[in-house]
Amino acid sequence: MDTWIALLRAVNIGTRRYLMADLRAALTAAGYTDVETHIHTGNVRLTGPETTAEAVERRLEAIFAADRGFPVATFALRPAEVAELAEQCAELSGLHRPEFGHYVSILRSAPSAALIDAIEDLRRPHELLVVRGRAVHLLYDVPYHEAKVSHAALEKLAGEGTNRNARVVLALAAKWAG
Repeated sequence: MDTWIALLRAVNIGTRRYLMADLRAALTAAGYTDVETHIHTGNVRLTGPETTAEAVERRLEAIFAADRGFPVATFALRPAEVAELAEQCAELSGLHRPEFGHYVSILRSAPSAALIDAIEDLRRPHELLVVRGRAVHLLYDVPYHEAKVSHAALEKLAGEGTNRNARVVLALAAKWAG
């Protein structure tokens, strides 16, 4: 049995409500163990039989769709990958010291070299993008609501992903990747 950290995209936004107690119950009923959630934005730790991120994502997406009646894109990482993301957050925030925020978008897979160049070329004055594996770090020296490069803009170029504040990534690593 392997342990995974699943990041759900766009839950508890608008009408896409998924109480974390209901989510834990659905996963436990499906046979997962050690099911825990962190805050209400779809961060889940669980243990199950899948051995690849893709298999975890497919199964969880099927469970959530059956339970909720709407699709819930899911991005699975091993605890060591979350620890690595947290190290990247600390390193990049230390190097660039973003005044207004550091966010991390997790993509389905690591982009090609050409796509990395295209993503990083989205940068603007006071908005830096740095790709590390499946993660795109968005570092802002402008308020988030004023930024021209957002997670939505990134998805238009790189495909579906999910986004977390770097503080959440650090908290997940401290809680579940230790």
